[in-house]
Amino acid sequence: ALYLLKSYYYKAEFAIHEKTDKKKIFTKGKELGETYIKKYPNSPEFRYWYLVNLGSWAEVYGILKAAREGVADLMKTHSEIIIQLDPGYHDGGGYFMLGAVHYKSPYIPFLLSWPNNDTAIKYLQLSLQTGKPTLNQKVYLAQAFKKDRQHDKAKILLQEVINAKPDSSNLVEELDDIDEAHQLLEDY
Repeated sequence: ALYLLKSYYYKAEFAIHEKTDKKKIFTKGKELGETYIKKYPNSPEFRYWYLVNLGSWAEVYGILKAAREGVADLMKTHSEIIIQLDPGYHDGGGYFMLGAVHYKSPYIPFLLSWPNNDTAIKYLQLSLQTGKPTLNQKVYLAQAFKKDRQHDKAKILLQEVINAKPDSSNLVEELDDIDEAHQLLEDY
């Protein structure tokens, strides 16, 4: 089930280009993750890969649908549980997810009042200090720094990502991170 959960993410993220097809696959990943979290509530692995699918699901469906479904609150709650269960899982994956949800979630009065970019920076930095720093963590932290008007720090991180040699065990993801860093640096 864990490999299937990962496969849904990789298929929808890297092998499919049609938005409607992505929605179907991420929905399957979201539903499978929900099922296995109930079955294995103390598994940081199932929670993490559920969040990977859930976050991607939110991106393809859009902010309003994600807000109505309570995605940000779910991501925050499950990230905190991952940190409690195993703060080192997936190189600080719980910290990364918590930082990412603070960075990406919009502040919506009376509905979503807790997202905070300073908190995003705090948790994204913690993720970099836990385990092996990943290119994805650096890209997100650079974006949070940019949002905080810390342009020099953002550019330094993006340049580190661009200059990195992709790890063969995460080649697809890291090449994608490098491409994203190039685009972000151009935009900055």
